[in-house]
Amino acid sequence: MKRIVLPTDFSKNAWNAIAYALSIFKGVECEFFIVNAYQVGSSGLATKMGRANDTRLYRLMKEQSERELNRVLEKVKETDNNPKHSFNTLSIVDNLVNAVGKTVYNKEIDYIVMGTKGASGLKEVFMGSNTYKIINEIDFCPIIAVPDEFQVKDSIDTIVLATGYEHLFETYELNPLFKLAKLFDSEIWVTYAGDPTELTPQQLASKKVMEKKLKSIKHKFVEVEKGSSIYSAIQKTIVENEEVDMVAMINYGHGFFEKLTHEAVIKKISFNTQVPFLVMHLFE
Repeated sequence: MKRIVLPTDFSKNAWNAIAYALSIFKGVECEFFIVNAYQVGSSGLATKMGRANDTRLYRLMKEQSERELNRVLEKVKETDNNPKHSFNTLSIVDNLVNAVGKTVYNKEIDYIVMGTKGASGLKEVFMGSNTYKIINEIDFCPIIAVPDEFQVKDSIDTIVLATGYEHLFETYELNPLFKLAKLFDSEIWVTYAGDPTELTPQQLASKKVMEKKLKSIKHKFVEVEKGSSIYSAIQKTIVENEEVDMVAMINYGHGFFEKLTHEAVIKKISFNTQVPFLVMHLFE
């Protein structure tokens, strides 16, 4: 049984991510938790009237959150009559990161599946993206970010695993990827941006470990031209290969990618990906 969190703000973008999760996990026994978070802004008045206003606002927001969650649940049940799927709704008064984090911890969640909206230019730097915040702060659960306009499919043919061969991969770090690949008999393309002849002994050892771990899964190793940024290499691979249905990366924080290219790859992709983006985390 898989347990999956589906955060929603009741937008079309959030619904698209829910539809994607229902589709890719259609053959799997799943318990889904549809989560909405809301916050009550304090009036700043330490008076009875101020407290009463806050209480009234809290009640209104709670009612609205629960009403909208019930609507989402009705829509889910209309589109998904899968006997393998069960659903729970959670209306939580907190910010989204805390609400999702607590749910992941308390319910022993396997994946978070949520929508991501694109942003460009300065907005990318200054606009807070809930998806990026969750990727950055919830480092104990794999996250699948589904782009706004992505046409929901019920299979995953090819997954691009972007790596710099940063360390000796542990099976449990890659398990979220392997489980998805085995579910769909997907091919994993291990993609490295850089010159393969310049790999350090540590990187070569990491590549060998990766080869061993991929023995039971269809895969190939893909090198892109030297000097290409990681981000542009990934985007180019997606554009040139229609069979690519997902990009996967391990989030190292300020790891190899950012040292090598001075670009926050995870942040860029979480804003601009054209296919769903699986983020796994480094357990140290």
